[in-house]
Amino acid sequence: MADLIITIDGPAASGKSTVARLLAEKLDASFLDTGAMYRAVTLAAMQAGVDLNDELKLLDIARECEFQFSAGAGKTIICIDNVDVTERIREPEVTANARHIAGVPEVRDELVQMQRQFAADTQRVVTEGRDQGTVVFGDADVKFFLTAEAGERARRRQADLGGKDSNQSLEQIQRAIEERDKSDESRAVGPLKPADDAIVVDTTDLSIDEVVGKLLALVKERCLKSK
Repeated sequence: MADLIITIDGPAASGKSTVARLLAEKLDASFLDTGAMYRAVTLAAMQAGVDLNDELKLLDIARECEFQFSAGAGKTIICIDNVDVTERIREPEVTANARHIAGVPEVRDELVQMQRQFAADTQRVVTEGRDQGTVVFGDADVKFFLTAEAGERARRRQADLGGKDSNQSLEQIQRAIEERDKSDESRAVGPLKPADDAIVVDTTDLSIDEVVGKLLALVKERCLKSK
C-alpha cells in the first residue's frame, strides 16, 4: 500500500477532480480518478449493448472486461480490453449513465478492489471520488471533503461542458446535479457523506489555486514532516 494516501471526496462539480490532480502534482503523487473508473464500466456496458438496469449483466461486464488504470501526466489513463478510452469516457451520455453503475453494490465492490490495487502499486496517491475516505481508504493519512453551493457547481459544470452539450441550460444542469446529489446521498452502499475525520472545505468562493494551496498546507502540517 502507498505510504501516503490523500482522499478527496465530494459531490459533482465541487472541484475535487481538478484539485486532486493539481495536489498530486504538488506532492509528486499518482492521481487516481475513481469517477473515470465508473465511467469506464459504463462505457463498456454501453458498447456491449447491456441493459443498464440489469445488475447481473453489469456485474458480468465489471468482471469479464479487462480494465487497465494507470497514472499518466495529470490524469488517470483508462483502457478497456487494451483500447485507450481515456477521452471517450468523458462523453456526456457516459457521464449521465454512470449513476447506474454507482448504484450496484457488487460492481462497487469490484471497483473498490481495483482502487486499492492502484494504491498498492504506487508510493503516494491522491484519490478523489465519493466514498474514498469512508469506504475505500478508511485509514488514509488525510481526508478532505469538498463542497460548494449547487448554483456554483452548475456554473462550473456548464463551463466544463463547453460545446459538448450546448443544449443544456444552466437550470437543467443544476437540476441534474441536485438529482445526482440525492442519488449519491441515498445509496445503501458507499453513500456520499464526509468521513467522520474528514476536513470539510467549502469551495464556493475559492479559486482552484486557493483550494489547492489550503489542502497542500494541511497535508504538510499533518503528515509530510514525518514522511
